[in-house]
Amino acid sequence: MDRPTHTPEDLAAVRRLLGYIGEDPDREGLLETPARFLKAWEEYTRGYRMNPEDILKSFEDGAQSVDEMVIVRDIPVYSLCEHHLAPFFGKAHVGYVPDKRILGLSKISRLVEIFGRRLQVQERLTNQIADALDQNLKALGVAVVIECRHMCMESRGVRHTGTATVTSALRGSIKTNADTRREFLSLIGR
Repeated sequence: MDRPTHTPEDLAAVRRLLGYIGEDPDREGLLETPARFLKAWEEYTRGYRMNPEDILKSFEDGAQSVDEMVIVRDIPVYSLCEHHLAPFFGKAHVGYVPDKRILGLSKISRLVEIFGRRLQVQERLTNQIADALDQNLKALGVAVVIECRHMCMESRGVRHTGTATVTSALRGSIKTNADTRREFLSLIGR
């Protein structure tokens, strides 16, 4: 993953932002802030420099007789609301029903990371994860449930703290079979 280099124009843009909010960008405590800010944003948005197909390698080895659901629960989600550039965070629960192929379990967490580390809305994030799994793994069924707190809602605007937004995306047998869907929801504690 290549890191962008900070140009003088990039640093000047952050200095202008500091001035815009009423700060003195030449104040001692803020002298290194433009570079720190850009480095942090490189990390917050590193998903743009990652390709889901690169990590979604599946295996037949180990998949013999595996026809039951595979779930990774409580995957940390950190993202930025594309409307306000404010953080939202929480957890994702991702499951699939294999069809002769399985993924390395860490690949599911990495997939959440790739799409989460982009400017997002939670609804799109949920569907991007489900679609990437569905298209690359060719599983019998895929399910993604994400529950997050949004700072754009908690720290500004309506200011309702502690509220959670829950989104889901279901594909294949988990969407069409009520028993399979109930099993997934039960296993993630919903």
